[in-house]
Amino acid sequence: MGQERVPDREALVAEARAQAGLDDFGDTWFFANIDALIPSLNEEAQLSAAGVAVARGMIINGLVNRLRHIDLVKRHPEILDEQVEVAAVVVGLPRTGSTMLHRMLASAPGMTGVRWFEAQNYSPFPGEERGNPAGRRQAAQGLLDYMVANIPDLMSIHPMSLDQPDEELIILGQLYSSTMIEGTYHVPAFAHWLTDHDRTQSYRDLKQILQSLQWQDASRKGAKWVLKTPGHLMALDSVIEVFPEARIVMTHRDPVATVPSYCSMEYSLYRMVSDTIDRESVARFWVPRLAQLLDGFMNVRASSGGHNFVDVRYPDLLSDPIGQGARVLSAAGVNVTPEVRAGMEQWVEHNKREDRAPHKYSLEDFGLDKEEVGKAFAIYRDKFIAAS
Repeated sequence: MGQERVPDREALVAEARAQAGLDDFGDTWFFANIDALIPSLNEEAQLSAAGVAVARGMIINGLVNRLRHIDLVKRHPEILDEQVEVAAVVVGLPRTGSTMLHRMLASAPGMTGVRWFEAQNYSPFPGEERGNPAGRRQAAQGLLDYMVANIPDLMSIHPMSLDQPDEELIILGQLYSSTMIEGTYHVPAFAHWLTDHDRTQSYRDLKQILQSLQWQDASRKGAKWVLKTPGHLMALDSVIEVFPEARIVMTHRDPVATVPSYCSMEYSLYRMVSDTIDRESVARFWVPRLAQLLDGFMNVRASSGGHNFVDVRYPDLLSDPIGQGARVLSAAGVNVTPEVRAGMEQWVEHNKREDRAPHKYSLEDFGLDKEEVGKAFAIYRDKFIAAS
């Protein structure tokens, strides 16, 4: 590990202000998150020199986006009059078909989702003409090209393109309040800190950002949003509080079948910022972490009475994607017209590869065995897998 370290918050804030030419962050509640994150990056993440630069850039980019967002809302207060309606929030663990379901639903007529390029920079660039985000699209393409070059399996794990709907955890990560950060850097202490602290304000801010995205793109007027990320499992109570109208959609698949593939993806991501991280460390963190997320899901579901939850089982999604999509939309109060069905069918036809899971690794690759992983997820498997 080199001598380079991520600098303190004050230095990063000063650089973000200089880069943006702006000063007002609005409510600075997220400063506490940055203060918890930096020690974990410096002491746990085993960052390479390149990793320090990436982490530093990640924090600054989030701060710059925040500055631009606050400035935009001040210049266009009508953004706060936008009526955002979230129909569904897909929250299944990775490798459970959640990405497929999310994109299929969000691509249907009358529906929308956060596009990948928007998630990277949710605020317009300086001088950007409303409705013409060419600069942000170019920046996102450069980042995507870099990621694909450094993680050759990426498109098998999580296919991406600029305009496909993607995860809000990228936006929440720029508020230093999502599992995106622990998914990019090995920071167990920060992950546990985040779990122990209230995240409701980050979801209030996310709703305001959705208002902004809706205002930026006139084609979204009247559309209903479909959100998605496994990271929402960490704060389902906050999701329900801020988006009470939404159905919580849980995709189910046996974790024993999915954990090694997810650990492999995380190992690849960590290796982009660390030269020394090992597979066993990845597994030691992610197996209990994923189990913790599922425990949170079951607890919130039980405390809420389960009235706004919809279950989608992975085999059913693969065998009848349109039927499952129609069921979810109907539960969310959406009129499933022939046009809506046709929109979902078109997405499925154009994205056949999403039906496959070519990225496979064994439990043994990460020092795990089937019994050990099964035990970690025993309660969830008994309730939602064995009974299916």
